[in-house]
Amino acid sequence: MGFEASKPRLADDDARSQLGEVTAEVRDYLAGRGKLPKEDWDRVQRLAGESGEHWSALLLRLGLVAERDLAEAFSTVLGHPIAGSEDYPPAAEFGDAVPLRFMKESRVVPLFEDDGQVAVAMADPTDQFALQSLVLALRRPVAVRVGLPSEIEASIERLYGAGKSAMGEIVDSLGSGEAGSEDDIQHLRDLASEAPVIRLVNLIVQRAVESRASDIHIEPFDERLKVRYRVDGVLHEVESPPASSTAAVISRVKIMANLNIAERRLPQDGRIAVRVQGKELDLRVSSVPTLYGESVVIRLLDKSGVKFDFGVLGFEGEPLKRLLRVLDMPHGIVLVTGPTGSGKSTTLYTALLKLNTPTRKIITVEDPVEYELEGINQIHVKPQIGLNFASALRSIVRQDPDVIMIGEMRDLETARIAVQSALTGHLVLSTLHTNDAAGGVTRLLDMGVEDYLLTSTVNAILAQRLVRQLCAHCRETYEALPALVDELRLRRFAGGEGAVRLYRATGCKQCGGTGFFGRLAVVESLVMTDTIRELVMRHAGATQIQEAAIREGMGTMYQDGMRKALQGVTTIEEILRVTQEA
Repeated sequence: MGFEASKPRLADDDARSQLGEVTAEVRDYLAGRGKLPKEDWDRVQRLAGESGEHWSALLLRLGLVAERDLAEAFSTVLGHPIAGSEDYPPAAEFGDAVPLRFMKESRVVPLFEDDGQVAVAMADPTDQFALQSLVLALRRPVAVRVGLPSEIEASIERLYGAGKSAMGEIVDSLGSGEAGSEDDIQHLRDLASEAPVIRLVNLIVQRAVESRASDIHIEPFDERLKVRYRVDGVLHEVESPPASSTAAVISRVKIMANLNIAERRLPQDGRIAVRVQGKELDLRVSSVPTLYGESVVIRLLDKSGVKFDFGVLGFEGEPLKRLLRVLDMPHGIVLVTGPTGSGKSTTLYTALLKLNTPTRKIITVEDPVEYELEGINQIHVKPQIGLNFASALRSIVRQDPDVIMIGEMRDLETARIAVQSALTGHLVLSTLHTNDAAGGVTRLLDMGVEDYLLTSTVNAILAQRLVRQLCAHCRETYEALPALVDELRLRRFAGGEGAVRLYRATGCKQCGGTGFFGRLAVVESLVMTDTIRELVMRHAGATQIQEAAIREGMGTMYQDGMRKALQGVTTIEEILRVTQEA
C-alpha cells in the first residue's frame, strides 16, 4: 500500500494564480463531460462571491454535480487518487491528534499510515490551509486522497462522533411538534418550512437517488413513520424519521408538489422538478388518506438516466425481430401489455424514437407525460377540464399524424377510436393491462371491440415483465442440479452433455449488497396471423390463442427469461418470480 507524499501544487508565491488554474481545469473537465452547464457555473461563482462559501461545496449543496463526478475531476486535474470505501479505517488510529470540529468543517479525515506518511481523505484537495494544518497536527508528511464528502462525514461520525447518522442529527434539531394542532393549517405550514424538516426531506430524496430507487414510500402508522425505497422493483425499508415528524414531513412534500395541505380527505397528485447530484429529476407525488394519516408515494424519473435502446432494455433475438417488423408496417395497432411497473411506457418511448424521422408526424396522448421527446407532439390529458383520452384522440386525428401513441386503452370509447385510426391509415401504439400477450386479445373482446375490427387492425401484442439484472462485479457461477439440467434439456434450453452452469447473486459494494444492478425485460411477442385471426373470430380463449401462437414460433416470457438466465444475465429465481409458467 505504498505511496508518495503529496507535492502540493499550490504551495508557492503564486498560489492564487495556480488555484485559479485548478478551478478552471476542474470546471472544464466537468463541462467537457456534460456534467456542468455554463449557466450553473456562473450561478455558483456569483453565490460564492456573495456568501464566501467555496465553489466546490456550493456545487454539491445545490445538487448541481454528483459527489463522484467532482471527486473524479479533482483526481484527474491534481493527480491525487480517489479514496475507496475500503480505505476508511475500522477504528480511529490517530486519537485526538486532529480536532473533531476541524475535521467536520474542513471535510477531512486521516485514513492510515504507511512508510511514515499519513494518507488523508479531503473533499477539497485545493484547501492548502487544511493540508498544512494536518501536517502540523499529525507531525508527519501527508499524502492526499480525494474523498467523497458523504463518505468522509460518515467516517468522522463513526470513528470520532457519537455514532449518530445524518438523519439522527437532523431529528435531534426538530422541535417536539406538540405546540399546535395538526388541524391548524398555518401551524403545519410553519412546521414544514423549518430548516430541519427541509433538510430531512432533502436527505430522504438524496438517499433514494444514491440507492437508485425508482419510488419513495412514506407511510404513517400508529406509532411510527415508515420510509421504503423501491430498488430494482423490490421494496427495502430504510432509516425513518420519528412518528412525531409525520405531519411536518408529509406537509413539506405536499408544499413542494404544490398540493393543498389543508385537504387530507381526498387523494391528490402533483409533481416536483429538482436537481439532485447533478441529475435532473422529475418527482411524481401521489398522496392518499389512510387510517393514520396520508400515505405519500414519490416516483423518481431520471431524465438523463433512461436509455431508450431495445438492446439495453433486454430485447433480443426473435422477439426483437418481430417487434421491428411490425413497427415498419404503415398502419395498424401494436399493443404492449403487462402490470404496472413492467416497463411498458419505456418500450413505447423507445419505439417512438425509432419511428421519429423528419418524414413522420407523431402525436402522443399520455397521463402523465413521463419523458419529453424531441420532435414528438405530446399531449397531457386533463380529465378535470374534459380533456381525456377519447376527446384528445378525436381531435388529433384531424392533425394528420402518421403515428399515434395512446398512453393506455382504458375504455371502449378509446379502443374504438384507436381501431378507427388504424383503419384510416395510422400506426397506433398503446398499452393494455393483461397478464400475457394472448390475454390482450380477449381483453379487447371483453371491452366490446368487434372481432372483425380487431383482426383487421391489431398487428402484434407484446407482453413483458422486468427482472433484476445480476451485478457483473459479484455474480458467481454454480453447477445446476441434475433434475434442473434434465428439465432444461427437455425444454431445449440447454443441449449437449455434462454440467450446466448457472449464475446467482452474492452482493458487493457496487450493488449495495443486493447482488443485482438494474433491470431488463423478458418478452413474448404475438403476431396476428391467419390462424390467430380464425381463433379470434371464433372467440377462442386466451389459452388456445397462446398455444397456437407458440406452435407458430412465439417464445414465451418464461422461455426468454430462461435463455437470459443461462447467459448469466439474471437468475432462474428471478424468472420464476415474475412469470406464470413457474
